[in-house]
Amino acid sequence: MKTDWLFPRQVALALTIVIALGIYPLVQYGTREMFLAAAAGMLIATANVLAGFAAIEYSFKKSATTFLKVVLGGMGLRMLVMGVLIVALVKFGEMHIGGLIASLAVFYVIYLTMEVLFIQKRFSHKQGN
Repeated sequence: MKTDWLFPRQVALALTIVIALGIYPLVQYGTREMFLAAAAGMLIATANVLAGFAAIEYSFKKSATTFLKVVLGGMGLRMLVMGVLIVALVKFGEMHIGGLIASLAVFYVIYLTMEVLFIQKRFSHKQGN
């Protein structure tokens, strides 16, 4: 199975663009706690989308049932892990809630859109073969 590395490169590009757009206001107007919280949200969302990519790549050539189990089951597991991490960071890491949730939300929406488009593109190419 050949891995399509275009998606991780697109994730890296999106990550770079959002960091470039957000770094100045965060450094200029935010606190150290907000910066750390934003970085944590970014890391959680990035790890989440890369785990989703791995699940898609693993299950793409499998049956439709296996694909759905791996991708949707993996999505549920990823959401659970993200929830546990958020609670742990806020409760035990005393993370700035606003910075964490705002960063996580921005990256999550961008990455989720990219992930859906990636799946759609892969299936349209699969059907064309």
